[in-house]
Amino acid sequence: MPIDGTLYERLGGDAGIKKLIVKFYGRVLADPYLMPFFANVSVEKLIRMQREFFGAAFDGPITYSGLSLSHAHANRGINSEHFGMFAQHLLTTLEENGVSEEDIRDVIHRIAAYKNDITGEAY
Repeated sequence: MPIDGTLYERLGGDAGIKKLIVKFYGRVLADPYLMPFFANVSVEKLIRMQREFFGAAFDGPITYSGLSLSHAHANRGINSEHFGMFAQHLLTTLEENGVSEEDIRDVIHRIAAYKNDITGEAY
């Protein structure tokens, strides 16, 4: 069965993406294992950059203007376990907000494509 619209549109466009990001980062920043990675980070800037990143990654009319993910995450000590915890918070946020299973799989697949850039692990 064909899916209508882009993933960006199905997630509610800019307003829907912002809502998801605010809830998602509420979870991430409350996680004692992930919170230290965001010490001294402006939450306002983080949310703005993530809106751009998610908007671009989900086929929205957005251009990501931040650093490359490998540069932004270099030497931060982020490993596969941290990435998995991050992805689990994203999954939970999507489920709690009524996102379809198909769109959840698409979101996780697209974010997982950046895992090596974020963790610095070889492909």
